[in-house]
Amino acid sequence: MTAEDHREQWLGSVVVVRASGAIDMLTAPALTDKVRAVVAQAPTAVIIDLTDVEFLASAGMQVLVNTHNEVTPAVRFAVVADGPATSRPLKITGLTDLITLFPTLDDALDHIAS
Repeated sequence: MTAEDHREQWLGSVVVVRASGAIDMLTAPALTDKVRAVVAQAPTAVIIDLTDVEFLASAGMQVLVNTHNEVTPAVRFAVVADGPATSRPLKITGLTDLITLFPTLDDALDHIAS
């Protein structure tokens, strides 16, 4: 996964970071760097969209946990994941007890706006 695989989209003060491909021990550092770069710009909310992720390894899940721990409660944080490659591992490991998970970006944006 290269830097081009991590796209950011600003919707007002909310930033959406979209990842794609595999997030594993080789690619997780690039996602961490991208997330830290957008967090440095002081968003009110960060949404990590895993819709286009085909494989989420434990290193990728650790990025999500670290991001949650670093930004909350000052910044709202949510993850978009639906399907066996992304939401299933998050649910099985119990991370959905810590991280707010949504099946679609629209659902996440609606939650952040409320």
